[in-house]
Amino acid sequence: MDDITIKKLISAAKNASKNSYSPYSNFKVGTALLTKSGKIFQGTNVENASFPAGICAERVAVFGAISKGIKDFEALAIYAEGKKFPFPCGICRQVIAEFCSNLPIIIAKNETDFVIKNISDLLPSVFKFNSKK
Repeated sequence: MDDITIKKLISAAKNASKNSYSPYSNFKVGTALLTKSGKIFQGTNVENASFPAGICAERVAVFGAISKGIKDFEALAIYAEGKKFPFPCGICRQVIAEFCSNLPIIIAKNETDFVIKNISDLLPSVFKFNSKK
């Protein structure tokens, strides 16, 4: 992935984080999911007083793409300002891996400080449903 694409995705994820609804944690997360066709789906975390009713930014972006019939992903950027990198939670890792086992994920705590991991590194033993049809 080239530097221009990385910077574009981090910027899009940062912009998405501005729409975060996080009155309980004040942890504003934004994501930018790049599809193979070049479209970017943004997501942000949405909290709720009933904690399980909230949703992470990563799933918002993935579910937005899926709801449009798009399942071919190129890369995902996750952005949240802070001292630590905003790695995706376990549920989000599983959701991402469901659709792309080799997805590069840019994890940024600001516009210049980031790491790139592969979803297979973050979730090496992905759960797959084995059905016999």
